[in-house]
Amino acid sequence: MLLFSDKKSDFLIPDYQRPYAWEEGQCQTLWDDIFSFAFPDNNSDKFDSNEEYFLGSIVTFENDNNKKEVIDGQQRLTTLMLLLRAFYAKFGNMQDENSKSTRERIAQCLWKTNEFGQPNLNILKIDSEVATDNDKDEFLEILKTGIVNKDQKSNYAKNYRFFQEKIDNFLSEYPSYFAYLPARILGNCILLPIEAESQDTALRIFSTLNDRGLPLSDADIFKAQFYKHYSTKNQKDKFIEQWKELEEITGRIFKPLNGTPMDELFTRYMYFIRAKQGIKSSTTEALRKFYEKGKYSILKQDDTLSNLKILVDFWHDVYNQNQERFSTKILRKLFILNSAPNGMWTYFLSVYFLQNKNENNQLEENKLDEFLNKTIAFVWAFAFTNPGVNALRTPIYAEMVNIVTDKTVNFDEHKFDEHTLRTAMNNFEFKNGRPITRSMLTWWAFKDDQQEIPFLNTNFDIEHIFARKRQENDKSLSNTKLLEALGNKSLLEDKINIRASDYRFSDKIKYYKGFTTDKGQHKAGSIISELVNIADNKTDFTEQDIISRSEKIVSEFIEFLKEKKLIKEY
Repeated sequence: MLLFSDKKSDFLIPDYQRPYAWEEGQCQTLWDDIFSFAFPDNNSDKFDSNEEYFLGSIVTFENDNNKKEVIDGQQRLTTLMLLLRAFYAKFGNMQDENSKSTRERIAQCLWKTNEFGQPNLNILKIDSEVATDNDKDEFLEILKTGIVNKDQKSNYAKNYRFFQEKIDNFLSEYPSYFAYLPARILGNCILLPIEAESQDTALRIFSTLNDRGLPLSDADIFKAQFYKHYSTKNQKDKFIEQWKELEEITGRIFKPLNGTPMDELFTRYMYFIRAKQGIKSSTTEALRKFYEKGKYSILKQDDTLSNLKILVDFWHDVYNQNQERFSTKILRKLFILNSAPNGMWTYFLSVYFLQNKNENNQLEENKLDEFLNKTIAFVWAFAFTNPGVNALRTPIYAEMVNIVTDKTVNFDEHKFDEHTLRTAMNNFEFKNGRPITRSMLTWWAFKDDQQEIPFLNTNFDIEHIFARKRQENDKSLSNTKLLEALGNKSLLEDKINIRASDYRFSDKIKYYKGFTTDKGQHKAGSIISELVNIADNKTDFTEQDIISRSEKIVSEFIEFLKEKKLIKEY
């Protein structure tokens, strides 16, 4: 382990890193791998001194204080330090030359040495500043003293005790070979040092190399900047408490496709700041690039952290359908928006909320209702005429700037031609895999003020009212494309859809309405009131029903856009 024994080694686990997370399972794997290498087939004599075992890489860069700031390999580096410290402690009372020599070599890995190679037992070769790790001092104390108390419950303490136990067992089983294991770890186990010229380069290398653990997120970097910004211990402690709360809430409510939940919060806030800066460009900078401007000046503003908390509380109430914050009317629109064909509405609503919230962080209901209606109408219609989230950026970004300058959201430059939109909708293939299909069906089902609003995590499938299996059997549709028409589809709870999917309409009726089995067990029907109404009033669902229902949905959607003044007037 030349990386450890190098006199210049001075490792720093920086404040933006995550807390130490390895548990006994990872330590067991590490021990088993090293032992199998050093004692092949449990036989010391089978060891080939020319062989080397690769433990992985350590990606660092030299910071302004001449310390090797660890970007990748923190968990492995920390664990190996604990392992070596456990060996060092065990060698304390051994007087044979091999043991003494090995102990001296371990000491050179753990502590800084003078020009004669003698360790200074007061200066470790590793330090930790991890902002959210309350146990980092415990780690450093274990390395200094080699002592761990029974009441210490951190991962550092648990893993140190694990290695102590493994070493005791090894000494008991192989007493005459005891010094060989740490000697072979030091001499033949390789940690590959990769020292980058800057933090950015190190992070890029990490992203390229790392295919297992979680890479450092943008939010980890932001956390460090916040932490450095606060000067007193009380400020730092309060920040850590606030940060942990943000992580806990975002972890529960945000499920981003890319990045971490905290990254998602910073992204939603970024659009508000972006709008305040008057940026309408459809090209969006990477999250860290946006915030690092002016040496992270946005993060150092007094209201940034409090705004992030206000924003995450708002979204917590959205996703938990908080009836104390939102009326049924608003919750209905938010439920519909959760089926949007893309996630742009979340950024749009974040900007609206932060700009229009009152001193109690509430929004005026009627104005919010109008904003949500207009957002639904525009985003849904735009998905037909300009599919893809990239195209949506141009009108949405412009309206974000209007929001923060207290102008009315009207999409004046992007209103729809009625004939073009109607034609696009009539010619659209509403396949189940297309996001706008679910979006339209959700709008259609839940625009009704009397429709019950379920929990957001209720699972709905897309039901073919005229079943595909039925068409295969009786070929009663003259135009098979009508199977995938909007008028032949509805949301239906997944458990009911499984039972009803392949039946004729006359058999589907009982599943839509609910029924009691011969054994007296009640099977609940659908909450989708339109499906229940269809089941109450029809004995069959025919080709003409599909055509009529498709026309009705499209026409009412066009009327919805007219009502919101989103259709061009000539």
